[in-house]
This record gives sequence, C-alpha cells and structure tokens, in this order.
Amino acid sequence: MTTILGIHLILLVLGAFLLVFKALYFGGVYDTWAPGGGDVRKITNLTLSPSIIFGYLLKSPLGGGGWIVSVDDLEDIIGGHVWLGSICILGGIWHILTKPFAWDRCALVWSGEAYLSYSLAAISVFGFIACCFVWFNNTAYPSEFYGPAGPEASQAQAFTFLVRDQRLGANVGSAQGPTGLGKYLMRFPTREVIFGGETMRFWDLRAPWLEPLTQFHINPNQSIRSHFNKIPARSIQVL
Repeated sequence: MTTILGIHLILLVLGAFLLVFKALYFGGVYDTWAPGGGDVRKITNLTLSPSIIFGYLLKSPLGGGGWIVSVDDLEDIIGGHVWLGSICILGGIWHILTKPFAWDRCALVWSGEAYLSYSLAAISVFGFIACCFVWFNNTAYPSEFYGPAGPEASQAQAFTFLVRDQRLGANVGSAQGPTGLGKYLMRFPTREVIFGGETMRFWDLRAPWLEPLTQFHINPNQSIRSHFNKIPARSIQVL
C-alpha cells in the first residue's frame, strides 16, 4: 500500500546524492562567500556531525535563530544532503517492505487521489520552506543568480535613502531627516533598515557585501563620507 511512497523517497535520494557528487567530485558548487567575491569550488570537508546538522532543526525560527534557513556554510548544506539522502533510503526501504499499521489503514484514505492529495500537501510544506530560503538565505540561493534576498533589497533601499538624506543636509546619524518617518514605517521585520541601530528583526542577514557595513555605527557628529571611506571599494561597488 505504501510501495509508491518508498519509490518516491528513493527517487529523492538520487536527487540529493547528485548534488553531493557534483559538489565533491564534478566541478563543485558556487560559493558566494569565497574570497574575491564568490567562486565555484569543490567541497573537501563535509560537515557530517549530527549535532551540527540537526542543530539547525532545534533553532528557533524567531529572534535571530533562523531555524534551518540560518545555514551559511556550503559544507553544512552538502553534509545535510548526505544525511537527508541516507534517511530517505532507509525510509524508502521501510515503506516498500512493510504495510501500514492497522490504525493507519482506518484513519487514512487509501486511493490514487488520496495519495496525490497527500503528496501535494507535502510539496506545499516544502514550498513554504523553500520560499524562506529564497527570501533570506544567499548561501543556498546566491544573490548573483537569483537576485537580492529580501533583506538585501531592503538594505540597498535604505542605503539609497541614507545617501539622499546626506545630500539634503539631514542628520543621518539620528535619522531625523525629511525621510525619517518613511524609514521608520518602512522597517521590515527581517533585518534593520538603517545600518547599525535598528533591532526589529527575526532573521539576521549575513551577506558578503553587507559585512563591512555592519562593523561600524554612524556618528552623528561626523560626515557619512568619513565612515564610508573606511569601507573597501569593492563592497561599495556591489551596492
């Protein structure tokens, strides 16, 4: 009765292991954190520690924990696919060789349409998880290929307003310029909009172009130009 489920799980294993083999032996995968602004590299040191891999599942999705979406290391991503593939193999064999328990047969509907509906429900769950990855995680979905993550776009927009305020003679440090109210209302709960100060967020964005900008706080008594002169030119060009 569940043979088709076991077959589907094993097919998922093939997809997971294809990514693993590609990362390990066949050219590697793109790493947005590679020195020099991102590069394709082979994974040579897989993370297989269960405490690290399953530790992501125990993280809170709120307060900066980020749940599994917080992964920012390709070694962890590829190692997670090794674990996922292994578990799916065991689950696939289990479902092929066994039959549902009696209470399962009574509680669930067993028909082709029921199987299809269960599968669609599972796809929807993973679709929502994938949306979070696309929206917040630029390691699994590099911004170079998929466009800026939501928080990245918010930061770039904030940078535009910050420069405009400076040109208008506003006090950028205290954000009390002509667009101060707009910045306050525009805050998104994934990351602060103004560099350095705001804390209204659930996920903490990490991106290669953003790291230099979050290492300092703007002093209202100094010109913003004096602060941005400290930032590597490459980081500003990315913006």
